[in-house]
Amino acid sequence: MLVIRFSRVGKKNKAYFRIVVQEKIHTPTGRHTEVLGSWDPHLKKAVLKEEKIKYWLEKGAQASDSVYNLLVKEGVIKGKKRVIKIKKKSQADGNIVKEGKEKELTAETSSARVKETKEDATQSKEEIKEDIKKEETAN
Repeated sequence: MLVIRFSRVGKKNKAYFRIVVQEKIHTPTGRHTEVLGSWDPHLKKAVLKEEKIKYWLEKGAQASDSVYNLLVKEGVIKGKKRVIKIKKKSQADGNIVKEGKEKELTAETSSARVKETKEDATQSKEEIKEDIKKEETAN
């Protein structure tokens, strides 16, 4: 399946994106079929090849949510903007969680988890000290 998406080519802290069409299985920075334009998020400036974009969309290429919203904003295609799905970080343990898949943790549950982990840590320290004492007495 062909997809139209961003491919980052900018330097560190200076993002710059190409808009490319490629197979979905390839990484965004990997092999692409054609470059359809570019986007500079700092200047909010887009350079688009409208005819080529329309050609690939007619051929069945699917635009990513971000690219689709940019094309709607620039007037290349008509329609409503899509809601972009962003992964959220969990507050308690730092795991990345998809939005809507796990209920949000309240302050009470996160503090309870912290207490549990502290108790586990102190128990393991005490167990280690006891094991060391047993080894010393055995020798």
